[in-house]
Amino acid sequence: MLQQTVDRLGPIAGQGQVWVITNELLAAEIQAQLPGVPGGQIVEEPVARNTAPACGLAAFLVEKSNPDAVIGVFPSDHVIGDEPRFLKVIQRGVELAASGDVMVVLGIEPTRAETGYGYIETGDDGLPGVAEGALHVRRFTEKPSRNRAEEFLAAGNYFWNSGMFLWSARTLANAVREHLPETAPLLEEIAAAFGTDRFDEVFAELYPQCENISVDYAILEPRSAKGEHYSRLYCLPAEFGWNDLGSWESLYEYQVETRSRGDEEGNVAETAGLLTLDSGDNYVYSPKKFVALVGVEDLVIVETDDALLIAHRKRSQDVGKIVKELASGGRTELI
Repeated sequence: MLQQTVDRLGPIAGQGQVWVITNELLAAEIQAQLPGVPGGQIVEEPVARNTAPACGLAAFLVEKSNPDAVIGVFPSDHVIGDEPRFLKVIQRGVELAASGDVMVVLGIEPTRAETGYGYIETGDDGLPGVAEGALHVRRFTEKPSRNRAEEFLAAGNYFWNSGMFLWSARTLANAVREHLPETAPLLEEIAAAFGTDRFDEVFAELYPQCENISVDYAILEPRSAKGEHYSRLYCLPAEFGWNDLGSWESLYEYQVETRSRGDEEGNVAETAGLLTLDSGDNYVYSPKKFVALVGVEDLVIVETDDALLIAHRKRSQDVGKIVKELASGGRTELI
């Protein structure tokens, strides 16, 4: 999926223009998978600090040499079904992001009341003549309750926040300076050391001091609070067969939609064998064992060597809560 993320952007940005923010455990494997990306542009975070410091660091690194460059943020766990249409949307977004102090987020029309995604409430049409179809952003809402998600779905002017953003290096760097005033100087000092013998030392010392916060909470939400006609935040509604494989539910839906797996009862399984009786719409991952299902529906069952997960499919996003419980209890060997 990492290779696909880079390859689909090839017509717009070659691998020499790609930066990957990752950790030391994955860096060597990523370099092997993306041999065309310069090794210096695979940046190894000494600790995880969520997406705001990662995006901010990229902005400060690029701003040094080309402040007008448009930066696109693309998570590597997305499936894009219609790549030509995707590229057209990105090209429109680049045009809009290059027009000034503008931030662009790609919005996906929701198909269900999903509680695991962020939502974008949109308002009036955006700038005439620039990136046709762009809408002003009114506000962002992260992971709403089931009732609120159903209200958003019925309203018609809400979109899923895809996590794909476009902005110039200058725009993002200035936003980090404004909204993360304690973190910005740290990132600027790290960026200033990039390419020198001091970089690894400075990075290891300063990056853990950065705020641990997402770019949505740190930058987009406070920017949207300025008002839809003053924030210069725009949503580009997009439909190109998007799926974020960030949960077992989304993986299940993707495999059902693409018919890559699934029986007549809607069960998706990767097992040594499967027998079902009055059971449907389940996701089962147990590659070493035969599995029998009797009278159950809408379950996620995932077996690994040291753990077993059983959850309702609609609650699959809550796996993150289990991870937090394990971490707080010191059970890091299970994470």
